[in-house]
Amino acid sequence: MTIAAVLARKGSEVVAVRPETLAVEVARLITSRRIGAVLVTDAAGKLVGIVSERDIVRAVAQRPNATHGVFVRDIMTRNVVTVGPETSVQAGLETMERGYFRHLPVVDGEGALLGIVSVRDLVKHLLG
Repeated sequence: MTIAAVLARKGSEVVAVRPETLAVEVARLITSRRIGAVLVTDAAGKLVGIVSERDIVRAVAQRPNATHGVFVRDIMTRNVVTVGPETSVQAGLETMERGYFRHLPVVDGEGALLGIVSVRDLVKHLLG
């Protein structure tokens, strides 16, 4: 079973924002879309970061009085771990476990975004 099979089942929609987006806007987006993370892309659509629910909580805890002046670029994870569509579901889960994160962007050999998978997506796929 590969990540490609998971994307085929769940879809490849990617919710992405730019680095200059306000963090509070991302919090609203995560809440309204009921997702756990958004990808951050540059003007060319290249992946430059990821912002998770945990990143937002950390930002609020560190700057409780300045949340409306915080930008995505201030809180995003920059060195994003990614997987390819050929990666096995098991390897994807192991990557998440080692890195202590719950979302993995999926990119092709050129680095183009193909989708994103969560630990829940992968476990659901394994359980059938």
